Amino acid sequence: MTRDAAAARIHRGLKGVYFDRSPATFIDGQAGELRYYGYSIDDLATNSSFEETAYLLLHGELPDSAQFGAFDERLKTERVLPEPLYDIIGTIADAHPMDMLRTAVSALAAYDPEVEDCSAEAVRRKGIRLTSQLPMIVAAHHRVRIGKPPIAPDKNLSHAANFLYMLLEEVPSEDAARLMDLDFILHAEHGSNASSFTARVVTGTDANLHAAITAAIAALSGPAHGGAAENVIKMAHEIGDPRNAKQYVKARRKNREAIMGFGHRVYRAEDPRAKHLRHGVERLSREKGEPRWNQILQALVEAMQPYARHGVNVNVDFYSGVIYHLHGIPQDIFVPIFAAGRVPGWTLQVLQQLENNILIRPLLRYDGPERRPYIPMGER
Repeated sequence: MTRDAAAARIHRGLKGVYFDRSPATFIDGQAGELRYYGYSIDDLATNSSFEETAYLLLHGELPDSAQFGAFDERLKTERVLPEPLYDIIGTIADAHPMDMLRTAVSALAAYDPEVEDCSAEAVRRKGIRLTSQLPMIVAAHHRVRIGKPPIAPDKNLSHAANFLYMLLEEVPSEDAARLMDLDFILHAEHGSNASSFTARVVTGTDANLHAAITAAIAALSGPAHGGAAENVIKMAHEIGDPRNAKQYVKARRKNREAIMGFGHRVYRAEDPRAKHLRHGVERLSREKGEPRWNQILQALVEAMQPYARHGVNVNVDFYSGVIYHLHGIPQDIFVPIFAAGRVPGWTLQVLQQLENNILIRPLLRYDGPERRPYIPMGER
């Protein structure tokens, strides 16, 4: 082993390592602050729409009315899937939705006329296409696997409302559509998380956007990255009644087991995205006539209060899973919804990687045996 290798410091999981600069996403984990291009997530969640936020991520500035109108129209125009893709979806209808989504996005590369064009302009156009196409894929697969035909998109509906319509065959209420829109905004981008870093690694090899997002979906499919929302609703079912929350937390903590939806790799304070879903969950619970789920969540928050001082606070996925559940969406679609909302963020990461592209090639410190002689098989 060389002296340099022996002295090398290991950063497991690359924790605390900066590999590039970015003007796009500011995260202060101690203060619980998140900004997209300088705009607070609080302001965007309160005043913006997913369409406007997607424009901001892809262009670095908020649009004026003309720019927004053109961008919104482009998103609606791109609500089209190649006909052969429906055959692929039907062929693998029994696959897990994340496996299906990964396969479908990979297949889309064969039908995109700009697939190999990695100029910034082409990547933005493809990012817009994929932003519109992923919700269609998720919805079409759900419809096919329950024995019903896919629903054509409605260009009179917003991005979020149209997704719920294609998935559930019902135009959502204004409140329900706004809550899904908010969920997409809050999941749109979050710096160098596992899936975004994966997209950058793939882009670093000069691969195309479809390859990068296919790989990002694969990374997101792992429960350590994308599975929190699904696990929260499973936990809520286990608890069953708000009165059981305190004892549930006590038993889990005694066994050193995690409470789903609490804690975050980045945030020590409460995840700044979570509070924007809290009131929406309460309203949707009333609208759907199922207040129990919101009551269980609030009982959990109270039971976990003593651990907040240790940095174990509510994260965004604590509430998002219940939103999906209240719509009657199956649990295995929760992570694909996360993926559908993250496309602008993944595209942003690819665009930034392409600005000064370099092959991402970290090192592994060798700690195996010293050089040893080869011994012929008959002498071993």
